[in-house]
Amino acid sequence: MTDERNVVILGSGPAGFTAALYAARADLEPLVLKGLDAGGQLMLTTEVENFPGFPGAIMGPELMDAMEKQAARFGAELLHQTATRVDLSDRPFGVRAGDQEWRTRTLIVATGATAMWLGVPGEERLRGRGVSACATCDGFFFRDRELVVVGGGDTAMEEATFLTRFASRVTIVHRRDEFRASRIMQGRALADPKISVIWDTVVEEILGEQAVTGVRLRNVRRDQVSDFPADGVFMAIGHSPNTSLFEGQLELSNGYIVVQEPRTSTSVPGVFAAGDVTDVVYRQAVTAAGQGCKAAIDAERFLAAGGH
Repeated sequence: MTDERNVVILGSGPAGFTAALYAARADLEPLVLKGLDAGGQLMLTTEVENFPGFPGAIMGPELMDAMEKQAARFGAELLHQTATRVDLSDRPFGVRAGDQEWRTRTLIVATGATAMWLGVPGEERLRGRGVSACATCDGFFFRDRELVVVGGGDTAMEEATFLTRFASRVTIVHRRDEFRASRIMQGRALADPKISVIWDTVVEEILGEQAVTGVRLRNVRRDQVSDFPADGVFMAIGHSPNTSLFEGQLELSNGYIVVQEPRTSTSVPGVFAAGDVTDVVYRQAVTAAGQGCKAAIDAERFLAAGGH
């Protein structure tokens, strides 16, 4: 017989664990499918200094472990499994992970978004040691350092401009001879005396043993390779929301789940979404946690109203 639940939560970042905490405290006995890469993007972060309540900073994995334990303390059931199929065409909704299946009256999607990486040598090894995909998370650690930002869209312009608050110099490396960013964002970045641009160039390798010492660049027009010294490399080539399970089932916009602000309701009643899977603007742990709280409260009220 298929196990039936009040709430199933997909994902285990700040949004998923906060939703689990609130749902558990509401006696909804939530089931959380954490996924194989449990903990979300904070698992790739070393020190987190901008999450409220930790004046001395906290390691990203440590913060996620504390969130998980807090949710479990109030009765959330947490499984180290990834949802492989979701059926929103019938009620209760169907959720499958491998050969296990559950039915659920409400579903909270907190599957997050994955930063896009270059896939070059040195990148994975030096993540958290000079390689980052979040300027607002890690920029503070690079005061008076020389940094490289990879990308050419609005995100790259925004990240580069933000990093000038800390860095002595920021160099944008872009593979084309013009940016695809909006004119206003380009103008702001190009007018900043701390920002310079290397055009027609790609990063082929990130250099360094214990920490980033530079990047190996290749000019795509001249096919020339050179080494460029830097203390940090910030990837700003986009994020990919983890929404493949919901294509054709939920309303998406550029891959992100559309929610009916200020609530977390999606296009299917009883399905709620929170965190980076909906967020193209902020992408912060604290905003994801806040939205996870909202999603759990929305699910609780939906159930209290009869689940319609």
